Amino acid sequence: MDKESRLKIIIGAYGSGKSEISVNLALNMRKKDPEGKILLADLDIVNPFYRSADAGEILERNGIRLISPMYANSNVDAPVLSGEVYVIFDDEDYKGVFDIGGEDMGATILGSMKSRLDNTEAELLMAVNIRRPFTSTADEIIVMASELQEASKLKITGFINNTNVLELTSFEDITEGEQVLLKVQERTGIPLVMTSVMEGVLTDDQLSKLKSPEVIRMQRTIKYAY
Repeated sequence: MDKESRLKIIIGAYGSGKSEISVNLALNMRKKDPEGKILLADLDIVNPFYRSADAGEILERNGIRLISPMYANSNVDAPVLSGEVYVIFDDEDYKGVFDIGGEDMGATILGSMKSRLDNTEAELLMAVNIRRPFTSTADEIIVMASELQEASKLKITGFINNTNVLELTSFEDITEGEQVLLKVQERTGIPLVMTSVMEGVLTDDQLSKLKSPEVIRMQRTIKYAY
């Protein structure tokens, strides 16, 4: 991406890896700005599993402010959005990431912030894993993107290729994800802006062959239970 935005908003289908991407983007912000104000807002008020709030310890160690729904990580079924989330609009010294869960239902939360977002340097990025249901083809991705845009009342500004099958991920998986998203780019005008890859999955030579403008190497910060 040519210009570093102050706020990155991550949306996508269930299982697309939004939370892991969100945590790693926040950690990357910290590396680029060791002394700055950085936050990560876990705005998944729909699905209590696999959330960025689970990475609270590593965020705290890196001086990243975590904002999560009230009752997150508890046995309460109806978490409530914290008013703390508005600090990024009120204090322009902050940079951060919003992790939006719950597909189109969760994306409606952005509609309530539209007037604030319209006046903020923000990117709305859709994470895609073509190895997951409902986003395995260009047609399915376009449908999902349309639903998320309608729910959020915002336009998606870019796609993140997060194609993986956890520890079984291959170079071919990742490049196929890029190829599919480049087809989506041709049809929608929404660019592929980033590919995210777990550390140790690809060699430096393989990484150099990826077509995305930016590649983010991610560390595992969230444990997934099956």
